Amino acid sequence: QVQLVESGGGSVQAGGSLRLTCALSIYTYSSTCVGWFRQAPGYDREGVASLSTGNGGTVYADSVKGRFTISQDSSKRTVYLQMNNLKPEDAAMYYCALTRGFCNVPLLAVSQYTYWGQGTQVTVSS
Repeated sequence: QVQLVESGGGSVQAGGSLRLTCALSIYTYSSTCVGWFRQAPGYDREGVASLSTGNGGTVYADSVKGRFTISQDSSKRTVYLQMNNLKPEDAAMYYCALTRGFCNVPLLAVSQYTYWGQGTQVTVSS
């Protein structure tokens, strides 16, 4: 059974940092893609960053480039999202997600992901 558990959300002031963690319970960790997404009230869910676990390739949304970093610890089957210089517009529920099957090109499209965690809330005050 596939399970994704996010943690690390919280409340910070603008300019602050948080690190989100996505712990994956999956049979095959290699050659898949893990993405971080966010959804603010009244907005569609959007891709923030994605990583291919097999080759380490990454992709970021333009809005977070240079501020967010996605990384992995394959031995722990864990993917992280380091978020620096947070802005009020970064506030949202953050989700990690997993593609189904082989994936070696990181993706930001919500529709490409099959498995989702429950989310962790990020609040940024100005």
